[in-house]
Amino acid sequence: MSTVVVFGATGFLGRPVAELLEGDARVTRLVRPRRAELDLLTAAPADVADLLAAARPAAVLNCVGRLSGGYDELLRGNAGVAAVLLEAVALAVPRARLVRLGSAAEYGPALPGARQREDGPARPTGAYGISHLAGTLLVERAREVDAMSLRVFNPVGPGVSAGNVLGRVLELIGAATGDVEVGPLGAVRDFVDVRDVARAVVRAAFAAEPAERVVNVGSGRAVLVREAVALLAEATGFTGEIRESAPAPGRSDADWSQADTGRAERVLGWRATVPLTESIKAMSIKAMSTRATA
Repeated sequence: MSTVVVFGATGFLGRPVAELLEGDARVTRLVRPRRAELDLLTAAPADVADLLAAARPAAVLNCVGRLSGGYDELLRGNAGVAAVLLEAVALAVPRARLVRLGSAAEYGPALPGARQREDGPARPTGAYGISHLAGTLLVERAREVDAMSLRVFNPVGPGVSAGNVLGRVLELIGAATGDVEVGPLGAVRDFVDVRDVARAVVRAAFAAEPAERVVNVGSGRAVLVREAVALLAEATGFTGEIRESAPAPGRSDADWSQADTGRAERVLGWRATVPLTESIKAMSIKAMSTRATA
């Protein structure tokens, strides 16, 4: 029975994590610091340490990060937040488990058909991937803290943001009165449901002294983005044309992404279970209900 602190508990990834923990018999108290009270993007380690010393958690879960912005914003939001939390945990609750959410973008470009492994090369060329890799490297080297970095592949599902390719298309379809223009859809992605990601985070929080500090969280399936977008159009009843004539977004620098999930199965006893069709259905229903009540 323990206290767990979740940063970013109201966000796309953090909300399902908090919901799972609310029903977990191992959790006696769930602490969800509000950004208005403590903003990890600007907080000093001592400020975070004071909060953790008062809560005395067994696990600290970070679901806060930056998806876009300049070099400084991305480094502060991803690597900077990791550094602050590592220092704060070491100061206040050195026996607590710290789990941060990283990104598959840390791997950078990959050969078509290859699965990305945690012990394989990580060579991102974009600022987003570099910022997350820096956070993961800090976790790997901070031996004074029991910490893990979960490399989350392409999370989808209810509440998905426009920072995700399917989230962007969903937003465009929802506002469209005719055809829509999107960027190139020829990349291959490993889409993983946000509810599966939440299960992995909770598993990592309570895993017994895991031997590995970096773990992939993906479905292990490679899907052509164009096919996923077609499923999304079908689920929403969109009958217009989807034209791939807009510029490509700058966040991803890889045309192929597919997780090797062997380490997650071995270390966390976890594997993805929600099919992409169900993820797309859930995100479509969520988006339509949100528009109906807006």
